[in-house]
Amino acid sequence: MDGPILVTGGAGFIGSHVVDALLELGLQVRVIDALLPAAHRERPGYLDPRAELIEGDLRVEAVARLAADGVAAVCHQAAMVGLGADISDIADYVGHNDLATARLLRALAGDGFAGRIVLASSMVVYGEGRYACREHGLVRPGPREPEALDAGRFEPPCPVCARALEPRTVPEDAPLDPRNVYAATKLAQEHLCASFARETGVPVTALRYHNVYGPRMPRDTPYAGVASIFRSALAAGEAPSVFEDGGQRRDFVHVRDVAEANVLALTAPEPVRGAFNVASGTPRTVLDMAQALARAFEGSLEPQVTGQWRGGDVRHVFASAELAAERLGFRALEDFEAGMREFASAPLRA
Repeated sequence: MDGPILVTGGAGFIGSHVVDALLELGLQVRVIDALLPAAHRERPGYLDPRAELIEGDLRVEAVARLAADGVAAVCHQAAMVGLGADISDIADYVGHNDLATARLLRALAGDGFAGRIVLASSMVVYGEGRYACREHGLVRPGPREPEALDAGRFEPPCPVCARALEPRTVPEDAPLDPRNVYAATKLAQEHLCASFARETGVPVTALRYHNVYGPRMPRDTPYAGVASIFRSALAAGEAPSVFEDGGQRRDFVHVRDVAEANVLALTAPEPVRGAFNVASGTPRTVLDMAQALARAFEGSLEPQVTGQWRGGDVRHVFASAELAAERLGFRALEDFEAGMREFASAPLRA
């Protein structure tokens, strides 16, 4: 490539693995990262010194211009993630995820950028997953009622007849229905990049990550993923607390597989436009994951199912991985049990 690949958020969990994979191919890499206190205490030691690092906030116009200068491709990982603490986080999510994306896109346009963009999106844009009713076929259940959740009725009912539903894999053309602030900002990122593509002709690939786990995850914070929260509890000698009845189905995909999906999208001979699920293709329950992680800790406590629930959580969302295999050549390779054993002892980010 004629110029560096810009990896935004390249000091973070997923971004740093993308940086490693690109450097292994002998490519030139530039990292822009705000090193936010919620995610970092300092420059992480795992960030490869061969990558050029710009410490700065993409919400600042001059920083965005500096990051975009002369780059050959963009891998946009920078974002606030997770459900956050409460609704008071809303302006921070919109600023870091959407305003920063807009600043970056404007800087790229001003620099005459003609490469490709790979955007880190998320399965949260789907809201609830896909469901089928025996009588009414495919249906879209609405948000679950607090009264039902309090009573332990966690499965969303058919919106027509209120019967039980069968969860199905979610394809990329499923309706999008973000149900929390983070999800809304991720969908806005997709729309902003799609608008940029229409205006400039720059190809955009949106990778909708499912539940990513692996080394360098942040420790137990309101912004951490469930795997990290469980791992932190076990490391402290505490039983992981599993919400609802533990039957929520997700797709847990290793961070090295996610990095490989980014590399494929960045280096394919021809750009691959569109949105793609990045997932293992094998759904598991949250309790399955907690138990697999607990097995990796000798003498650890069994996960405790609490029946508690969180507003904004969805019941089931797991992916069809076929389109990514067909169009990107991506298939997840990391073994789940081996990945959980590695994750049990891997360093997490403070």
